[in-house]
This record gives sequence, structure tokens and C-alpha cells, in this order.
Amino acid sequence: MKNSDLLYNNNNPQIIQNCRIGGSVLQNKTNRFEMLRLWEKLNKGQFDPAISIHKYIYQSWERSKQYKVDPFKSTNTDILHKEAFNQLLSSNHFLLNLAAPSMEDIYNYTKGSSFCVALSDKDGTLLKVIGDTEELAFTNYSNFSEGSNWSEKVMGTNSIGLALALDQPVQVYGYEHYCKCAALSTCSAAPIHNEYGDIIGVLDLTGPYKHVNIHTLGIVVAATSAIERKILLEKAYNEVNLANSLKQTVMESISEGIIVIDENKRVIHINKRAGHLLGIDTKENLGLDIERMLPNNSYFINLITSCKHIYGESVLIKTQKGKKKFMINCTPLVNEINNQKIGSVCVFHELHSVVSKIMRPRSTITFDSLIGKSSTFQLALEQAKMASETDSNVLLLGESGVGKELFAHAIHNASKRTKETFITVNCGAIPRELISSELFGYEEGAFTGARKGGHPGKFELADQGTLFLDEIGEMPIDLQTSLLRVLEDKTITRVGGHLSIPTNIRLISATNKNLLEEIKHHNFRNDLYFRLNVISITIPSLRNRKGDIPILADHFMRTISARVGKKIDKIEPNLIDILLEYDWPGNIRELSNVIERAINLSRNNTLTIDLLPPEIYQRSSGSHLSLWRNTPTKEDVEEQLIRNYLSKFEDNKSEVAKALNISRSCLYRKMSKYNIK
Repeated sequence: MKNSDLLYNNNNPQIIQNCRIGGSVLQNKTNRFEMLRLWEKLNKGQFDPAISIHKYIYQSWERSKQYKVDPFKSTNTDILHKEAFNQLLSSNHFLLNLAAPSMEDIYNYTKGSSFCVALSDKDGTLLKVIGDTEELAFTNYSNFSEGSNWSEKVMGTNSIGLALALDQPVQVYGYEHYCKCAALSTCSAAPIHNEYGDIIGVLDLTGPYKHVNIHTLGIVVAATSAIERKILLEKAYNEVNLANSLKQTVMESISEGIIVIDENKRVIHINKRAGHLLGIDTKENLGLDIERMLPNNSYFINLITSCKHIYGESVLIKTQKGKKKFMINCTPLVNEINNQKIGSVCVFHELHSVVSKIMRPRSTITFDSLIGKSSTFQLALEQAKMASETDSNVLLLGESGVGKELFAHAIHNASKRTKETFITVNCGAIPRELISSELFGYEEGAFTGARKGGHPGKFELADQGTLFLDEIGEMPIDLQTSLLRVLEDKTITRVGGHLSIPTNIRLISATNKNLLEEIKHHNFRNDLYFRLNVISITIPSLRNRKGDIPILADHFMRTISARVGKKIDKIEPNLIDILLEYDWPGNIRELSNVIERAINLSRNNTLTIDLLPPEIYQRSSGSHLSLWRNTPTKEDVEEQLIRNYLSKFEDNKSEVAKALNISRSCLYRKMSKYNIK
């Protein structure tokens, strides 16, 4: 110990003996009468150099004087009223709960020796006092009771106030106390810290000065260390509980199913969504081996227990509710210390629900979107509405461009499957060698270039929804057999696979061919035809419903002009007359394209006959050609087109040439030919 720690007489340097516990000062008793004499002299403004005193006691006395504490006060009068004290207890319940067992242990250890154990808050107010009846009566003399404040500012030098001031264990003996009312006691106290090192309270052991010994402070220090360890453990426990609660909340708020397994394949977490999807009780299955929870699912179990990263794998799982198709993602759990894999997290959702979220926006056509007032069109529309009320197969018949796919969309959106997926497959646009895998999917390794993990086909993706097979008459005859089997068994088998996957779809087919003629020529199976042709709807060609042309032209004018950003609000009557004379081999699709062309070439708000393509008026009947005194030639149309594009692109020749798909030199030649400056 440094000499600077003591104020003492060189002739008597051992009046105060010191030892250390855990780096903190433990002071044993000094001659009580010498301390009394020094206390009296100091309070008279005198100092006796013959008597030594520890430096931190002397400094505390000096602070007490500065705080204007009355050393002769007979008792502590700074006591909280009941309501304020109860609020203080409430705000310190954490400290009280953890310190109470240690206080009881100290009391039981010192029982019968007239000691009491006290706990204060961070400001020195006593929260709890327990002790022998004799000692409690003794301390009542100074009001050392619950609710009283024992900070230096209130009671001068004392063990609680000094422990708070120095942030270390201290012992204050007899007349080392600043206030005379506490001079009959010796107090040993140590601060209690939270996990951040902040003082949250003080533990104090107080007894008659004559009963104190060198080990009293050691008992208090050991107890506060135990309390601080409890605080750390409690905080860690609370943090773990909070983390678990947050994990539970997050996992239960996720719409996907989640299963977590450890390295022993035991289920350590499963959320309610997973239980619902798999038809199992989450509580009963927690802790079970994954193979016991989901028996007869070797492929899925191999995936989740492989501890590999798996993304977007489609898997058929046998559940309590039957076989279901799921899209799964697996992520391994890794011990960050040794980088060892210790389990896996599997997130999964029903395949059809994933596809529905992606594909559903494509199906926006309703019966209100289908325009026409002719009797033939209205008949087809009425039949389609009735078909939407059932789940039977529908066969749409009609020429190319009449709107068969629009009818299919409208039927789906008016059906009970409207919230599910609508998927279109053009049987005539897929290469023969790929159409089987496109429809039914394939397993990994089924053929060269097959995707790892395989891939679901359109039947799987459309599960619970509607599958529209356009141009069904173009389907190869051998694939028709597979399609027939799927429709009969309501299961599919992926290319290269052996597992039968159940499928639940509404099938709508369409063709512009006469399938009965195709059957005669052995290009189409008659049994498949009858399977598809449960409800057949013939959509009339535009030439057979010319009365609808004016309202269709007006509809296309409004929708297309809005889309391309041009203000077109009028169609020249002569143009409508020409449209009515045309036979429209391309039907609705062709009419839409003609109107879009006219809108793009128009230089004002009216569509005129000079904006029509030559084939329209050239194929029209002669009765309306007399409306044109000067029938536009090919050159007239070309000249007008160049002028329109020059206006549109503000004479940017490069943009005009690009729009016309010709070179700039070719454009200049044509401009010279038509005398366009």
C-alpha cells in the first residue's frame, strides 16, 4: 500500500492496518477512542496530527462538509413516503429479485450476531433491510430503514454513500461515520454493477462496531460478485428468451412452412404453417426424427438432411392430407467456430401457390372485355358463361384471330378457379422433341442439358388452376396418347421419372382445325377428341359478324391511342365503310393491327382512309371504291409513310431509316424520288 493512502503520525505508522480483497481496500478497526477524539476535533475545525486516518475517509469527510451535512443530526430524516417508495421498489424489482437470495444467505450466516443486511439503489436509498431484531432496533436509532437515503449528500461518510462515491468495496468503522447517529456501527458495503459496468445498487452489512472482524467486508464482496454473476446470467437468459421469442414470431409470421433439423435429423423447430401444409401437429412432432415425422418421403428427407444449399426444388411429399407438390429451399446451419454443418433449415410452399403469385397477373380478361353485339357472338358468349360455372373440359373452335384465348381467360376468371393459375401452352409453337417435357416436366438427368433437380411441367404449374392448350390440333399423335392418359388418370409422370404426381386442373383447348376431318386422316385421336369436347364453343369469324366492326374499331381506337400516347378520338365514316367491305381473314387480330397502324401514321385526331394499308381497300368490293377519286398507290402509301415518320422523328433521318428498316442511303433515294425536302 502506498504511503499516500494514509494520513498518519510517523511515530505510530501501524495504528491503521490494511489488507486487500480482490484489489479493493478492507480496513480493520482502529482505536475507537482515538477516532472519537479525531471526529470531535475535526468537527470543531481542528486536526490532531497524532492520529492517523485513511485517505478516502478523510476525503469523504471533506465532501460531507461541502454538502453541508450536519454531523450532529440525531437521525436520518430523508425518507420516501409510501407511494414513492413503492414506485422505487417497482423500478428496481430486477435487482431485488436477484439480490434477495444472497441477502438471505448472508443473514443466515451472521444470524445471532446482531448484524443486518441492507440493499440500496444506485442513489443510496435503502430498498430492503433484513436482520436480527436486536440489530434492527439498534439501527432504528439512526433510521437505517427501508426508504431512507444513505448517500454522502444526505448522511455524509458511511459505507453505502462511500461505496457509491468510490465505486469500490469499503468498510466504515465507528466514528469514521460523519454523522454521530451512525457512530455505534461498523458498515461494510460493495457496489453492484450491471452487465455494462454501471452501478445499480449497493449491498451493505451493518452491525455493532464491537462485533466487526476482518472477514466482514469479504463476505459482502463475495455476495456482490455472486449477484453480478446472476445479473449476467439473467441478462443472457433473457436475451436467449428474447431471441427465441423473436425467432418464433418471425417464423410464425412467414407464410411459408419452415422445418429446422439438427445434425441428428431431429426436428428442432417447425412453424404452424408447416404443420398445416403437412397435416401434422407441430408440438407432438417437435424433437422427433424427420423420418418418423414424414415416413415414406425418402427423396425429400435426403434433400433436407444433405445439409446442402438447395433452391427452387420441386418435391412431391406424402402428407396426412395426401400427396402434395411443394417448392423447397434448404440452407445448411453452420457452426461459426469450427465451420461444421450442424443442421438444415427448409422453407417450403405449395407449388401451385407459388405459380399463382407469378402467373395470375397475366389473366386479366373477363367477359366484360369481350366486345360484340351480333347474335352469333352473343351465343358464343352465353355458352362460355355457362361453361365457366362448371369444371368440365372446354373446346374452343374458330379461325385464327377470332379471340379463342380471350374466351379462355374469361372462362377462367369467371370460374371457381379464378384465384389460381392460368397457364397457356401453344402446342404448335413448341418443337416436337420438347413438347413432352414442356407439358409433363422432367427429372434430373432425363436428357442432355436437363436442369439440375429437374423441372415441373405446365400440368404441375397449373395445378388447382386452368391449363389452356392452344392449337391442340397441332399436337403430335404420340403425345396425344400421353395427354389422354393424364386426363383419364389425373396424374402425370415426368420425363425420366417413375413417380405418379397427382394433378388437379381445368383444361380448355382451342383449335382452328376441323378435328373430325383430322380424325378421318388419322392425325387426331377420336378418344382424345371426345375427352376434350365436353363443352364445345364456336367463336364466329369477323366476316360473319361485320355488324360488330364499328364498335370494335372504336374500342381499338381508344385503347391503342391511349397506349401509344396519341390523342385520337374520331374515325372517318368512309374508313368504317371500307372496313365493312373487307373480309378480314385475320379476324379480330387483323382489325386491331390495322387500327394500330392508322393511329401510328395519323397526324391529327382523326383516322382517315389514306391511313389504311393497300390490301384493305384493294380487296374491298367496288361499291365503295368510288368514294376515292384518287385511289392511293403503293408509291402514295410509301411517300406518306416517309413523311409521317419524318414528322414523328423531327427529321432525324437515322431514326426514320431504322423505323422503315432500310439504310440511310436508301431513304435519301426515296426522299429524292418523292421530292421530299
